[in-house]
Amino acid sequence: MKDLEVKDPIAPTKRIHKLVLTGGPCGGKTTGQAHLATFFESLGWKVFRVPETATVLMSGGISFGELNEEQILDFQEHLVATMMALEDTYFSMAEKCAQNVLIIADRGTMDASAFISREAWEKILTKLGLEDIEISDNRYNHIVHMQSAAIGAEKFYTTEDHAARFEGIELARDRDNRAMEAWRDHPYVDIIDNRSDFDSKINRLIDLVVKRTGINVGDRFSANARKVKFVISGICPDSDFPVKFTDFQVVHHYLHSAQKGFQTRLRKRVRNGRATYTFTVRKPELQGQTVEVKQPISQRDYSNLLAHRDDNHLPIFKTRRSFLYENQQYQLDIYRAPCHSRCKNLILLETFTTSNDDELVDSLPPFLKIKKNLTGDPAFSMYNLSIRSDWEESAEQFCHKLSSDDEEEEENVYDVRKAHERLVHVSEENTVFDVRRNERQASESDSVASL
Repeated sequence: MKDLEVKDPIAPTKRIHKLVLTGGPCGGKTTGQAHLATFFESLGWKVFRVPETATVLMSGGISFGELNEEQILDFQEHLVATMMALEDTYFSMAEKCAQNVLIIADRGTMDASAFISREAWEKILTKLGLEDIEISDNRYNHIVHMQSAAIGAEKFYTTEDHAARFEGIELARDRDNRAMEAWRDHPYVDIIDNRSDFDSKINRLIDLVVKRTGINVGDRFSANARKVKFVISGICPDSDFPVKFTDFQVVHHYLHSAQKGFQTRLRKRVRNGRATYTFTVRKPELQGQTVEVKQPISQRDYSNLLAHRDDNHLPIFKTRRSFLYENQQYQLDIYRAPCHSRCKNLILLETFTTSNDDELVDSLPPFLKIKKNLTGDPAFSMYNLSIRSDWEESAEQFCHKLSSDDEEEEENVYDVRKAHERLVHVSEENTVFDVRRNERQASESDSVASL
């Protein structure tokens, strides 16, 4: 499979962008990292993720709440030294990469100053031979503060998704404010609060980083952008694909979930023989929001979690092709064998837009034969496409929307039958949007001729 590195509209000179994600607990840093990595990798960038040093150290048995004042000072000193050593490893690797590089640090050096007095911090700096400006302004290009859910989104605050998280809401608020204060002097600080839903919060994060790096991706991350999905009638050979693209080989496995209404899945994403692994939990709708928590995991964790795969679902194999057309990012999901017959030859196009449907038709890539707009149709959700048995035989497994509400079994059977009919109909019908384009062009030509 041809794999071309996307270079436009990225500047021709190599870029290394050093980003710190900070904020209070349960702010979305882990999920934000996963989304940032996926997006920038799709543009051909190399992404390095520096793990949170405090979590690494505390996972070995250190409990911050049990430390006395002397131990806290000693811990913070070693924390800063260890953090900088970790970061310097990634910085050095980035210098040797031929690609543009995004380095995402899960907290940075100044976060260590948030939990001790200014006097104690000055002692640490003196002992390590450091200065604030060197380990802040001159070390990182950009700081993004992800506000804790404990401030303005209290119903979503939880300590369940992080092994080292223990803070109650009041302590979480205090730590969020302290982290914000620690970075106040950096010249490029952006704060993402909880005024919007979680998906919008993650989009705002990516939009801010995209703008800081000077990349133009249209309205992909605009506040009112919506995700749209289309079915495609085949694509041309790779050698004839008219724009630069990046291909990833992807496999998804759905896992058993102990909690009703939750969907859990694993993703393995391979490019040039190198794999990344992601664990995703999709939670039931709460106050109109469906929250997905994404976490990068190791190959070992991936292998262990595979033992919990749900055999009611087949694995999904696909090629994901990312490309830019007229400063808009698109993704093609090309489903591959082995798969259920319902996925055979299925190709879906996804993008985000602020345009209405009529405007969208004329802005879509003209080199793709687009058959139908499938936005919001559960028949084409990956979860439902992966169900092993026929939908009518397993109506209780079919997901109409992610909700904990029970529905009548008779209604489920009716809906899945209709869903199957739509799936079959789309695979057989002629192109829709190409016809609409032609009709519009013909109408415009007739209007000109009549003048």
